[in-house]
Amino acid sequence: MTHIDLESIEKMDSRYRANLFNTISGFKSANLIGTVNKSGNTNLAIFNSVVHIGANPPYLGFILRPTTVERHTYENLKETGYYTLNHVHESFIGKAHQTSAKYERNVSEFQACGFKEEYLNEFSAPFVKESKIKLGLQFEEEHLIKANDTILVVGKVIHAFLDEKLISADGSVDLSEAGTVTISGLYEYLRPVKLKKLEYAKP
Repeated sequence: MTHIDLESIEKMDSRYRANLFNTISGFKSANLIGTVNKSGNTNLAIFNSVVHIGANPPYLGFILRPTTVERHTYENLKETGYYTLNHVHESFIGKAHQTSAKYERNVSEFQACGFKEEYLNEFSAPFVKESKIKLGLQFEEEHLIKANDTILVVGKVIHAFLDEKLISADGSVDLSEAGTVTISGLYEYLRPVKLKKLEYAKP
C-alpha cells in the first residue's frame, strides 16, 4: 500500500495533486445551478459540491471557489436571493460539463450549451427543462472557509419538482431510476448502481 505524506503532497505537480484530492474523497453529486441577475441575464454552471445540510427545514449547501475572479452564479444569487439545483442525467452529460467553461457574463450557458430555460410556479430563477429532478432554493447564509478562502453557500429548498414515481413509500428518491449521474474528480461521470437498501440502524 502506498503511503503519501504531507511533504510529498506539497512537492506534487499542481494538476496531479488537484486530480488526486478531487477523487480520493469519493463520488460526488452532479448538479447544474441556474441563476438570473436583475437585468434578466441567465447563468448555468455545473457543481460537484452540493451537500445535505438538514431536512427540517430542508437546507442544502455547496462550495464556491474563491471569488478572486468573477463568479456569476454567486453574484446572481446574492443579487436576487434565489437559484435552482438541477440533477445531471446520462442523456446530457456532455452539455452539462460544457457549462464549466468560462463564458463571458453576457453569454447564457443555457443557450451556449443547448439547454432550455424553464420557469415554474412563478419562481424567479430558471430551472433546466431537461432535468428530471429540480429544486428551487432561497439563499439563506454563507460561511467563509478561512483555510482556503472558499465559501459554503447555504440555501433553503422551497420548491421541488420530480416525477412522483421516483419517490418511494418511505420518501426516498430513486436516483438510479431517474438516471442521475455522479462525478469522480472534475471530469469523470459515472452511473450509480443500487446495491442494497438497509433498514435504519439501531443498537
